[in-house]
Amino acid sequence: MTREGLFEQIRQKKSFLCVGLDTDPDKIPVHLKNEEDPVFSFNKSIIDATAPYAIAYKPNIAFYEMQGIAGWASLEKTIDYLCTAYPEMFTIADAKRADIGNTSAAYAHAFLHKLGFDAITVAPYMGKDSVEPFLRYNNKWAILLALTSNPGSKDFQYLETDDKGKKLFEHVLINSQQWAGPDQMMYVAGATHPEEFGKIRKLVPNHFLLVPGVGAQGGDLFELAKVGLNSQCGLIVNSSRAIIYASTGLDFAEQAAFEAQKVQMQMQQLLVEFNLIHSS
Repeated sequence: MTREGLFEQIRQKKSFLCVGLDTDPDKIPVHLKNEEDPVFSFNKSIIDATAPYAIAYKPNIAFYEMQGIAGWASLEKTIDYLCTAYPEMFTIADAKRADIGNTSAAYAHAFLHKLGFDAITVAPYMGKDSVEPFLRYNNKWAILLALTSNPGSKDFQYLETDDKGKKLFEHVLINSQQWAGPDQMMYVAGATHPEEFGKIRKLVPNHFLLVPGVGAQGGDLFELAKVGLNSQCGLIVNSSRAIIYASTGLDFAEQAAFEAQKVQMQMQQLLVEFNLIHSS
């Protein structure tokens, strides 16, 4: 998907919501446990219920890998269903991969070609040659980890690297722009760091930011939008647990839709306020 295509979806849906499919088999409603593939049945129901309000879906690959072959099969079914039933959706493999060049090339082939995801999250700390293989696919994206939402992000990402106080995550944002432009590369920027968001946007004014940390982790949508939105929205805000586990009963899909719609309505208000869409 191109950057223009992604922005068009944002305008049509009046939303920049990404639903994280962090599907834990232990949290799936009990009545689905007898299905042939409970994880896929859960994902399909969540997707169908939330599709009117979302522009992207992000399976966290760890929740599928931990189940072995069965989990990989569920992942394949999920991405196949998204590509077939909702081809307009932006799909992100939250895999956090990167290694020496030939290994990164294999990861890129697996997720961007074989499975057909639009994007993959990539750890940038092995440098340029570990990221380049993810940038070889037309209309596909590498989403570099810049400033993550977890508490431990401050252990290393906040380390000051020079006498000017420049932090490690800032170097990631600055140096990686030499590798690819805003049509191929995005950055992860956690909503749990509102004090840094204005700085991040100044360093990467035209790039999309994938923003975890809204919802269950406590990030504030309105505060980050004030400094994070750009002329093409520039934000993809992820919510996982707050939506997909809104209920564990028979009404789990309906409650997921309700929570997704609440977020979408807030996003619509922000898009109108910043003149990115019309109010009608």
